[in-house]
Amino acid sequence: MRIGLITREPEHPLLAATTALLTPRHRVVAVDPGGWDGAPEDPDSFGALADVYLLKAHMPCALGLARYLEERGAPVLNAVGPTELCQDRTAMADLALRAGLPFAHTRTVPALARLSGEELIYPVVIKSRHSRRHDLVARVDDAAGLRALCGIWSGEPVVVQPFTENSGWDHKLWVIGGRVFAAVRRSELADPDRGPARSLAPGDLPDGWARLALRVGSVFGLRVYGVDVIDAGGGAPLIVDINAFPGIRGQAGAPEALAELALRTAERGALPDS
Repeated sequence: MRIGLITREPEHPLLAATTALLTPRHRVVAVDPGGWDGAPEDPDSFGALADVYLLKAHMPCALGLARYLEERGAPVLNAVGPTELCQDRTAMADLALRAGLPFAHTRTVPALARLSGEELIYPVVIKSRHSRRHDLVARVDDAAGLRALCGIWSGEPVVVQPFTENSGWDHKLWVIGGRVFAAVRRSELADPDRGPARSLAPGDLPDGWARLALRVGSVFGLRVYGVDVIDAGGGAPLIVDINAFPGIRGQAGAPEALAELALRTAERGALPDS
């Protein structure tokens, strides 16, 4: 089998470990999306398609490349549509709430500065609408805090969520081909120097949380993804973010699960059901 990695960082720990598992019998090729500027006039100039592509990069050029590959018939994990959905926190929240998932109530504002004239009920959580590296994610406790944030991010399209009192710990739930991995980590809203995540056995999660993570994949059409959950009280889960193909660092068994999913997908020539 030929497996393509759409990434600018093939040395990422999860990808590197997965590559090491695959290469004794299969060919793994990294495809840097940085130079992608649109479909070539001659499709053959791109070269032979891989049997499956792992879409780890999410910048526009990577999504454009993955869309081109899908149009040529190649299976991509995750598919472009679900990946794009997870980059837009407004669309993400709309779908999650329509599906009855316990997702934070989310309101969209076209520019952060628009909030300065509103009477907000503090504290609130403000995030960039479009998820990306080094985007805005902040707890705002009062009008002074909002003014300070506007001094940096005034034109940023944002979503606003009520702050839910919690333990200050995020539960990181990851799923690869139906297999659940988990960890806890200090919330960036509670501790900017939050340190590394601490692994959990799925059985140590509150009752029903692993099933919730699997349901998210079904709703969003994702096969490799992360779900950030906080305990809203008494073990009641509240989803605060969903990520397509996150890092999933330091999880024993994750590279094996990803390698198995990639091969299963390549063998079927289409996305598997789980």
